[in-house]
Parts: sequence; C-alpha cells; structure tokens
Amino acid sequence: MKKKLKLLSLFFVTLLIIPVITACSSQTKPYNSKGKLGSQINYTVTGIDAGAGIMSSTQKALKAYGLEDQNWQLQTSSTAAMTSTLDKAIKDKRPIVITGWQPHWMFTKYPIKFLKDPKNVFGKSESIHTIVRKGLKEDKPEAYTILDRFHWKPAQMSEVMLKVNNGMDPQKAAKEWIKANPKLVAEWTKGVKKVHGKSLKMTYVAWDSEIASTNVIAQVLRDQGYKVTIQAMEQQPTWAAIATKAADAQVSAWLPKTSGLYYKDYKGRFVDLGPNLKGAKVGLAVPKYMKNINSIEDLKNK
Repeated sequence: MKKKLKLLSLFFVTLLIIPVITACSSQTKPYNSKGKLGSQINYTVTGIDAGAGIMSSTQKALKAYGLEDQNWQLQTSSTAAMTSTLDKAIKDKRPIVITGWQPHWMFTKYPIKFLKDPKNVFGKSESIHTIVRKGLKEDKPEAYTILDRFHWKPAQMSEVMLKVNNGMDPQKAAKEWIKANPKLVAEWTKGVKKVHGKSLKMTYVAWDSEIASTNVIAQVLRDQGYKVTIQAMEQQPTWAAIATKAADAQVSAWLPKTSGLYYKDYKGRFVDLGPNLKGAKVGLAVPKYMKNINSIEDLKNK
C-alpha cells in the first residue's frame, strides 16, 4: 500500500512539473529568423513609463507603419523593468523589441541596434537642453553661468550611467567623474565667484541619462558653494516647476521631439540655455543577433 501511494505521489508531482518545464522552455526559445517575429513576442514592443515622450512616439510609429492593424501593442513598464527584460532575453538569445534611447548604458553593455525609421516618426536626432526659470540670471548669476556653460558628450554621460547601473551611488559616481575630468569642469566654472550656502533646486526626470547629468551638474554647483537639492518628477511636473519658479533648473529636456509638447505648453515661462548634449537619439531597438530585422517596417513583414 505504501509503495502504491509513493508511486501515485511521484506521478502527480511529475504531472505538476512537466507543464512548468514546458512553460519555461517556451519562454526561453531563441530567436527564429525563419519564423514570424510578431508571433514569437506576442506582437509586443517592451516600453517604459507611460508618460515618457518615446512612448507617445512609439504609439504613432505603430500606427504609421500599419502595425496596429496586425495587433502590435506597446507594453508599459519602467526603465528598470525594460532593461531587466532585455537582459534576460539577450542571455537566452530570445527576440525582443524595445523602446531605446541614446545615450544610455544599455547600448554599451548589450549588443543592440536601432531600427531604421524611414518614415522619420522618431526624428533624426535630438539634443538635451538646459532649462532654467525666469529671473535666475539676476538672482543667482553664478549658477546661471555654470548651467549655461554645462555641456558634455554621450560617451562621458555613459561613464556615469554605467557606474550607477553597476550599483554605485549617483552622487559618488558624479564626484568620481568630476575628479577624472578637471579640464572640462574648469571650462564650466572659469572666472565664476564662489558663493556661500545659497540654495538651488533642480528637478529631473528619473531616466538613467538624467540621473547622471543632474547629479554631475548638481555636484559642480555644490563645489561652487551652492546648497543644491534635486527632485525626481514626471516630465510634466518637471516643466511646471520651472514655469512656476518652484524649481530653478533642469538639464533633462530632450528636444525637439521627446519634450516637445511641454516646451510648447510652457513656452514663454522659462529660459532655454540650449543643448548640454548633442547627438541623442530615440527609437525602437533590437538585439544584433536579430540580423534580418533592421527597420521598423521589418516588424510588419517578418
């Protein structure tokens, strides 16, 4: 009797395990270049926060390229969730389509590529601008001058982003970068007088790129004598804070596309100091091992 019960137990355990193994194996199937891509990923583009400009552009792209007609959909998540999903997919060489932007550490860490956008839905390239409140030049001229001079390159931003992604505190990563780049920082601060404890508030969108840039310039301003506080917000409140003078500055305005709506809505209520970084790009991206997927149009045809 005991032997029969034991055999029955093993039988039922096996029944439970087999579906789990089957489910796991279906999730880890590598990319099949001969099969239809859509069915392999449930016709899903893995996105980020709903309020991000790239999400709005992606919805427009799905419509412009006729992907909506094939039931393609955009999945809302977060930057952290998206990059985690990307990491797991690449480890198993599974297919995935994501909303991507550069500069970002994922383009350094992972073998991924942008898809061509022949309809130019996402725009050719963007710049990240520094936006300050009206009156800052008169109230805090030292901060205004440094913010106006602030500029760097995508590769330099990526250095900070990678450190933060690897677990380093953003403020510590900023300090290390500043220490390693004294000549560039000196360009921003040359001839600017030190201040003593003046307060300054910065807002930013909590994207990896903006975490990097905001912490770097905030630390430079602290070294100049300012008491700087930084606060993460969604895009709309970030612009509203500058427009209402609740905050002094932000260095995270992707233009002309990503932040274009807010730039238009609040025009005349802020000062645009111009680009602090040029050559930024947004669009859809896939792993490089998906060799036959090179354009957004390929999502429909492959």
